[in-house]
Amino acid sequence: MNNAQTLLDIATLAAIAGGNVLKKYWGKLKTIEEKAPGDLVTAADRESEIAILEVINRHCPSHGILAEESGGQGDRQSSILWVIDPLDGTTNFTHQYPMSSVSIGVLVEGQPTIGVIYDPFRDELFLGGLGLGAFLEYQGDRVPIRVSQCQELKRSLLITGFAYDRTQTIDNNYAEFCHFTHITHGVRRGGSAALDLAYIACGRLDGYWERGLSPWDMAAGVALVRSAGGIVTAYDGTDYDLYSGRILATNATLHPQMVTELAKVKPLSQSFPFH
Repeated sequence: MNNAQTLLDIATLAAIAGGNVLKKYWGKLKTIEEKAPGDLVTAADRESEIAILEVINRHCPSHGILAEESGGQGDRQSSILWVIDPLDGTTNFTHQYPMSSVSIGVLVEGQPTIGVIYDPFRDELFLGGLGLGAFLEYQGDRVPIRVSQCQELKRSLLITGFAYDRTQTIDNNYAEFCHFTHITHGVRRGGSAALDLAYIACGRLDGYWERGLSPWDMAAGVALVRSAGGIVTAYDGTDYDLYSGRILATNATLHPQMVTELAKVKPLSQSFPFH
């Protein structure tokens, strides 16, 4: 069960199963809970994860799993680890803002290798793996995707996000957001890290950086971006760490430019009214 194409096929089945649950709950939520201030969870998150895990456990019962809602299952040190976000963009989902997704990544020997991100509201399925390429499936057609060919930051369109604790910590994206907004065509905030990375992979957006993320936010997207010819690193261009909470993903030309600009940005003043 270590064959990359087989893992990709199983991840695809699981993502679609989770996405079908999200469609069922769309506009029909009865309760919304907070795990922490601003960190929401719903019945849709939980039931989507159950559907995903059923598919994975049926096909890969010996593999380790790290899932957002249920935590770890099996051997977290397994050579193959499934990393699952059953509903990335829960806040969007609760407001019926259609920018949410299912994200399923597979780590092989600790490295993001397989990625599937499913947007059930646009019925767009992004999938790929190292050595397999990256693809977008829509209305029955599956086409190859690549990162953008944008050469200059001043002509780029970027995307980022803001962590749940952004009002409590000076370590947030506000200063970087303003900086990049002034030197690019613009910066978007989607609210689903997985979809942000999927859009980098298919060239709709040119660069993405964010902090305060969890492994399940990034695992699938990292594999997808790399499979589409992109580069994923730490902010300073050094090796990417899935557990660091930070990510920089771009094409090869913009990457050093974004590293340089990120290094110029100073944190907001401590006088900023955090509370």
